Amino acid sequence: MVLRLVYTFFIGVLLATFVGVGIAAFYPGPKAPEPPVSVKYAPPCESFKDEVASQKIRDEQEEFDKSMRVYQTQSEKYNRDVSIASLLAAILILIVSLTLFKKILLIADGLLLGGVLTLIYSIIRGFGSGDNMFRFLVVSAGMVIALFLGYIKFIQPTQAKRK
Repeated sequence: MVLRLVYTFFIGVLLATFVGVGIAAFYPGPKAPEPPVSVKYAPPCESFKDEVASQKIRDEQEEFDKSMRVYQTQSEKYNRDVSIASLLAAILILIVSLTLFKKILLIADGLLLGGVLTLIYSIIRGFGSGDNMFRFLVVSAGMVIALFLGYIKFIQPTQAKRK
């Protein structure tokens, strides 16, 4: 009994990890810009007596800030795209779990757990999108899927047994 539970948990975690790693492998995220050395290690500009050196550090800092804003925008778009891809993967995994492997409960439960964990991953990535409307939609999709799964997996079989 314990071994079956461990195996189910292992399949679920492995499947969610598979989806996350697969997305990262085929759709890599944006690279964060490296701060310039003068910005990283220099004392505050006010302590410089040399106005030219101080201005150079300010210019480098402004350039770095600009590249960080671009990176932030790209990162939010990337998180939105990853959230959508993992949401679609979660839905596909859950459908497979509830249909194709319906008779093989050990694998079906592992796939179901993997689909739920992938759904959680999708919601977490959705929070990085920077868009409240998108966050609401992803959380709403997660709630609908969770309610539907609860009905299909737990309520429907007990109603069928009563008849």
